Amino acid sequence: MKTLGNLIVPIVLALVLLSLSIYTVDQRQIAMVFQLGEVVSIDRQPGLYFKLPLVQNIRYFDTRILTMDAAEPERFITSEKKNVLVDYFVKWRIIDVKKFYVSFNGDEKRAMNRLAQTVNDGMRAEFGKRTVHDVVSGERDTIMQQLRDKADVDARRFGVQVLDVRIKRVELPAEVSESVYRRMEAERKRVANELRSTGSAEEEQIKADADKQREVIIAQAYREAQTVKGEGDAKAAAIYSAAYGKNPEFYAFYRSMQAYKASFADKRDVMVLQPNSEFFRYIKSPRGGGK
Repeated sequence: MKTLGNLIVPIVLALVLLSLSIYTVDQRQIAMVFQLGEVVSIDRQPGLYFKLPLVQNIRYFDTRILTMDAAEPERFITSEKKNVLVDYFVKWRIIDVKKFYVSFNGDEKRAMNRLAQTVNDGMRAEFGKRTVHDVVSGERDTIMQQLRDKADVDARRFGVQVLDVRIKRVELPAEVSESVYRRMEAERKRVANELRSTGSAEEEQIKADADKQREVIIAQAYREAQTVKGEGDAKAAAIYSAAYGKNPEFYAFYRSMQAYKASFADKRDVMVLQPNSEFFRYIKSPRGGGK
């Protein structure tokens, strides 16, 4: 038992020393080996590595693409002296671990602060040369490309590569937006009033044209009706004349009978006439007093 106990202690110590001497590097990381505060090696390939226990220590750095997203929209001034609020993000990664460590002591937060400062300076310069229309839509892609190039040149001095700078949103401040909206509302009202005025004028013109056409149509219809009526009266008169010409005595008798019928339709009717009146011509004689 005593011999077994004597073996266990060295084995445990050996295992502890082995665990302190072994470290692994993930494919998403780069490992920097420090010895007494100085960098002695950098391990970029994933795998299993050894170090001196208690003398060397390891610090890992993420090599994946990282995102720096602005916490709040930044305010910039355009060439028109108008304020705009810009929301953006930056894609970046570490390409030189040693430079990155020397520049920022390996602190990603300090690196992002430096990137934000670089991008803000670039935006201030680019926006100051352009109008609101340009920064909103006209030259937005050009601005982002120039910002990326400038930020990448500055970042590489610190072991960082800037992959992309994207402007997510450009908008006017609340106080400016309210003023713009009021102007837009006034402009829309002016256009609406112009359209209403134009519409009213066209309405009156259409009504006047319709009334004119109506009067013309009625006049033409009345003229045609009178023409047709006149032609009908003329034809009727011609027919009557032709009929009277064939047997004038008969039609004189017929018209007298119609007159008698109309005159004596009501028993209460009273007529005061002389006995020798022409009206009683056919009552006195069927031949009307003729031969």
